[in-house]
Amino acid sequence: MHLPNGIELILIVGLILVLFGGSKLPGFAKGLGEGIREFRKALKEEEPAKKTDAIEPEKKDEPSAK
Repeated sequence: MHLPNGIELILIVGLILVLFGGSKLPGFAKGLGEGIREFRKALKEEEPAKKTDAIEPEKKDEPSAK
């Protein structure tokens, strides 16, 4: 699979402009940017949790010896 380049990219952008119009594109771009920002924030919050799980393994319920 290849990425669109040159004339293909121009056609895709032109088609998007025709379908949605120039006035709605900034709103779509803002929503996309907020979504990406939220996704990255969630990844950063998840990353430390994985590291602490690797350092401190879960304790299993074991009968205590008396």
